Amino acid sequence: MAGGSKALGDRIRTLREEKRATDPGNFSGRQFAIALGISPTYLSKIETGELPASAELLKSMALKLGTNVDELLALGNKIDPELDTIIKEKPQIMADFLRTASGLSKEQLDKVRTFMNFVQAENAPAEKKGDE
Repeated sequence: MAGGSKALGDRIRTLREEKRATDPGNFSGRQFAIALGISPTYLSKIETGELPASAELLKSMALKLGTNVDELLALGNKIDPELDTIIKEKPQIMADFLRTASGLSKEQLDKVRTFMNFVQAENAPAEKKGDE
């Protein structure tokens, strides 16, 4: 294997085949590859785990397959470039936050997310608040 991920490839193929069952015209290997702007051979090699896919390609695949972007990125051992930028802008704070959050349960993380959404809403521009 030249740097690809079998788990990622299997997941992409499974999702594509599920879509193909209801939309064969757009989710055959060839048509899906064309929609992504890559060759069918490259898609095949990603699906077999022979070759890796870039973060941007994985984001496009997730969008077209209707699945979670972060799931595909994680399976491909990639980080969303947006998250990479955020972490680099505030490395110590973000690293501390992630280390703390990694020990929390799902319920605790849901509470943190609710709090963060509240803080974001409070910091939204006044005209945006009026639109809600």
